[in-house]
Amino acid sequence: MTLASTATDRRPQLSPHFMFRWEASQDAYILLYPEGLIKLNPSAGEILKRCDGQHTVAELIAELQDAFPGPADDIDQGVRAFLDVATDKGWLHAGELVKKS
Repeated sequence: MTLASTATDRRPQLSPHFMFRWEASQDAYILLYPEGLIKLNPSAGEILKRCDGQHTVAELIAELQDAFPGPADDIDQGVRAFLDVATDKGWLHAGELVKKS
């Protein structure tokens, strides 16, 4: 299941097989996993650091739109595309739906 095709009230989170952190020697955020590491570009790092199971997709997009001024549609589409790729690669779980009251 991809995130972009689901509601924006999903709370994506990192798969337990990966560890996300800043690595000074790489001067980048990385994903560690048993077989190695993935060096992330700055945009991917900014997105993944918000995928904590607490932020919804909508909140994540809003935070990034506030932090990085630019065309809102471009940020929205870019975040959704990255979340789809990260989910397809197994880096992220789509997360739970936020229960509406």
